[in-house]
Amino acid sequence: MPAPESREPAARTTAAHVTLHALGLRRGDRWIFRDLTFTAPRGALVAVVGPSGVGKSSLLATIGGLLPPDEGEVRFHGPDDARIEPRDFQPRIGLVFQNLLLVANSSVLDNVLCGRLGRFPWWRTLAGFPQRERQEAYRILADLGLGAHAHRWAGETSGGEQQRTALARALFQEPEVILADEPVSHLDTYLTGRVLGLLRQEASMRRRTVFCVLHNPDLVERFADLALSLDPLDPLGWRVRAVRRPS
Repeated sequence: MPAPESREPAARTTAAHVTLHALGLRRGDRWIFRDLTFTAPRGALVAVVGPSGVGKSSLLATIGGLLPPDEGEVRFHGPDDARIEPRDFQPRIGLVFQNLLLVANSSVLDNVLCGRLGRFPWWRTLAGFPQRERQEAYRILADLGLGAHAHRWAGETSGGEQQRTALARALFQEPEVILADEPVSHLDTYLTGRVLGLLRQEASMRRRTVFCVLHNPDLVERFADLALSLDPLDPLGWRVRAVRRPS
């Protein structure tokens, strides 16, 4: 008889980056999840999976500090494992949610540049961003296949192009943690691989920790390190497994 599946992933050698400790979130009189305890190692790509409406977006919003948990807490760790207060960690989080929050009558490039507005005094960007910043933003757009659209208004681009623009803006922030809610839902097979490959690279090469909501099991197996499954049929409502990606 096979051993029961563990709720925790296999031991990893990398340091903790984000810890969900006894996390619980309630909607009305129903718990979306409860007693969720999970550690994301630095540099891991965590696929958040589960049926529609189960609370995947709410979990990302809770990690990002947009929704306060009803129980437990989210903890962040520095490179030396020092604990960082959530309010101090907020500038280090890049968010890509389904409501992309782009400025429709600004260019794709300017939308990406907005990712670093907090780094400059207001008067510094009145005449535009420094050339170095513009070149870096353009490079990210080119990596996502949007170089030719950099000077188009965001509102004139397709849903998939807007989705990639929002991701480029988050990457331009140079975050430590990326929260991406269905970042490939409007993309074809080629662009899906390109976007998830870039997120995989951000995790493995730049040691950024990525939480990514995905629906396609094949994509989870191909790109993720860990799968955090929200399951309303499970007694606790969640389950974790390590993903054995092809080498």
